[in-house]
Amino acid sequence: MTVVDTHVHLDDRRFDADRDQVLQRAWQAGVAFVVNVGADAASSQAAVRLAQQEARVYAAVGVHPHDASSYSPQVEALLRRLAGEQKVVAIGEIGLDYYYDNSPRDRQREVFVEQIELALELDLPIVIHSRDAQQDTLEILRRYAGRARGLMHCFSGSYETAKVCLDLGYYLAFGGSITFKNARRLAEIVKQVPLERMLLETDCPYLTPVPHRGKRNEPCYVTFVAEKVAELKGIDVAEVASVTTQNAKDVFGI
Repeated sequence: MTVVDTHVHLDDRRFDADRDQVLQRAWQAGVAFVVNVGADAASSQAAVRLAQQEARVYAAVGVHPHDASSYSPQVEALLRRLAGEQKVVAIGEIGLDYYYDNSPRDRQREVFVEQIELALELDLPIVIHSRDAQQDTLEILRRYAGRARGLMHCFSGSYETAKVCLDLGYYLAFGGSITFKNARRLAEIVKQVPLERMLLETDCPYLTPVPHRGKRNEPCYVTFVAEKVAELKGIDVAEVASVTTQNAKDVFGI
């Protein structure tokens, strides 16, 4: 069985002591490749470095809404340069986060739009973070209907939001949170979203799936996400693995 982890943060210092072993466990578990996603200038640079060193690691570069206040013409120039590297496959993680409000909301919206424009210029998909900001996220995405493409990372919205995202052409990525006991609403959405529009992810080191919840997450645990999707949809896990792997290749052009 081959699976893809479409969203990891392997540059996180929690992997400093055993990053190589973490990757080896992923390959041994059947992970075909991972996409290491940037959240600011430094992590975007680190993501690209790791992708250059590891054959089955790809990179996305971008500024997370938490760090929107740090976005500048210099940072945009850096992202544009990094995006020219061969194994950079997306602009992300970008979007809106009204839960923490680490950057002013108006600045988050401006930076989200600027990075969508950058992705369009570079003909790359976008990796979208949206937390407690569904209305504004969809309003911005509607402006780019038919032009921007990509995925909703760690989807946690309503089914109505899921339908709009699907109608706009986006894929929905699901992670360890679908295995949590309190995830009944999310489980219902997984049942209804077509497998052909789904992606798997861990968001490691965060959102560790059951049965390892409470520990550091890592890419090999994406298999538990695949198994949960199969359980919820009443299909074989091999089908989930096969279809979502092809979806990942299609989204990122790999």
